Amino acid sequence: MKKSILLVEDDASIAIVITAALEAEGLQVDRCDSIAGRDRMLGERAYGLMLTDVMLTDGDGIESLPPVRDAYPRMQVIILSAQNTLDTAVRASDTGAFEYFPKPFDLEELVRTVRQALGSLDGGDMPDAVEDLGQGLPLVGRSSAMQAVYRMITRVLRNDLTVLILGESGTGKELVAEAIHQLGNRREGPFVAVNAAAIPHELIESELFGHEKGAFTGAVSRQIGKFEQAAGGTLFLDEIGDMPLEAQTRLLRALQSGRIRRVGGTEEIALHCRIVAATNRDLVPMIAAGTFREDLYYRLAVVPIELPPLRDRADDVEALSRHFLARAAAEGLPRRQLSSGGAALLARQPWRGNVRELRNVIYRLALLARDDVIDETTIEPLLSGEAATSPGLSRGAGGVDESRDTTFAAALDRFLADTPPEPGTLYDAALAAFERPLFLHALAQTGGNQLRAAQLLGINRNTLRKRLVDLGIAPEDAVIAR
Repeated sequence: MKKSILLVEDDASIAIVITAALEAEGLQVDRCDSIAGRDRMLGERAYGLMLTDVMLTDGDGIESLPPVRDAYPRMQVIILSAQNTLDTAVRASDTGAFEYFPKPFDLEELVRTVRQALGSLDGGDMPDAVEDLGQGLPLVGRSSAMQAVYRMITRVLRNDLTVLILGESGTGKELVAEAIHQLGNRREGPFVAVNAAAIPHELIESELFGHEKGAFTGAVSRQIGKFEQAAGGTLFLDEIGDMPLEAQTRLLRALQSGRIRRVGGTEEIALHCRIVAATNRDLVPMIAAGTFREDLYYRLAVVPIELPPLRDRADDVEALSRHFLARAAAEGLPRRQLSSGGAALLARQPWRGNVRELRNVIYRLALLARDDVIDETTIEPLLSGEAATSPGLSRGAGGVDESRDTTFAAALDRFLADTPPEPGTLYDAALAAFERPLFLHALAQTGGNQLRAAQLLGINRNTLRKRLVDLGIAPEDAVIAR
């Protein structure tokens, strides 16, 4: 009886395939398609394992599991689901299930996992169920590429293993870090994010570890570093590949010893935070070149999670687009709908800027569209207009003027050739040359409304106001120019 399996699945074709595969392994399988049938069959005989779908004919297979786990604590559970979201993966993990399989799944892998689950009955009790963590962050997408990400996230929620998130810029690495924090056992503590690329190299050790009064010129008081600020929670080290070697050495020492020392101090302080790091750089060649410590890499990459680029998950573009339209409406932009044709057009784009680029385009469409429904005719002009300035959007066959290089690098070369700046002024001159037409365009598109212009640009309104003053741009000038 211990090796008997109960399969609760309302899709008859899937149930037949699973049953045949398991019976070919010499296992006995009983089937039903409802919660009522499950409860009846569990009362009639003992099972070593139950495979259950989530959406059953008479209810939710996960929500109805707690009394089953209480009544049959030794029975292992494997959850199957076509509702392939992070929330479903987390809910499945919260039940203490042996494994979660999003559909479609690899049948051979399922059979192997069934064997492992039945074998574990001989070795001890199954894992304790954990408390309900509620809804997670909106990591959107049900593609097979994202399912692997969701499953890795669920594996690190009940421990403090160090996680290294890998992926191109714009794929959502910080969102994954926040999900690990908010869904994990340190969610009651702070989430402290540090961008190693944004901190001057000479200040990064002070930022991370803190400093004592008088430790260096300008240290007029004691400063608590990010490690101490994250006590009880999670420290997210973004762009770890840009950390200078000196700071890498101190970070490695901290991870190895579990203790830090403020700059200029003698007191050793115990670490009480989880470390999640991320980078968009390939660290392996950096290790070979001596710019990233190999021992630090292995300390950080205890659990690597690789985020797929958006071009490898085109099936998720429609869901992401509709999600961003809803977010835009919640933030005060007009409420829009996306046609199936428009979704298909967006899915065909290369999206070199990944999810961040898609979000910006969707927000611009929500702002600029004349109709409530966004279709191909609304999207195509925006994509064509963006192709000259964005490497992530293409005009499509026949839509590019190949006689003129429209990349930003080429535009910069032309700017330098036409108006070579004085020595020492290159940065300010190039920044002004870039920002002025960009801000004028945004103000013209929004009728001089600075709030909407800032939303269009994706920057803070105060930042926009300051730069307009610096550049001597009056919002009404842009409206008149239009």
